[in-house]
Amino acid sequence: MNHLATQHCLALEGQPPMGPADIETHLAQAPGWTLVDGAIQKRYDFPDYHRTMAFVNAVAWVAHVEDHHPDLLVSYNCCTVRYNTHSVGGISINDFICAAKLDALQR
Repeated sequence: MNHLATQHCLALEGQPPMGPADIETHLAQAPGWTLVDGAIQKRYDFPDYHRTMAFVNAVAWVAHVEDHHPDLLVSYNCCTVRYNTHSVGGISINDFICAAKLDALQR
């Protein structure tokens, strides 16, 4: 999935969502990401609040640059990130592009 981290989100208005086989193929290449209630999600753990918030700010920057915004659940030492694409009514390649970009932050 590393190659997705170098791509940019596309305007997908009116396009169909990914099918189950494509979602599973992409999830198999995305360690830690799971399919939950129509979205892909991953929990990122940190040693303290400061590092958690630094990650949240980095996520906000990625969301701004890519114009693709996740749902976040932020706690003291973790952040759960959920992506789906409202404009297609499901999961799209944009979700996996952003997931790859967030995973690259952890390297």
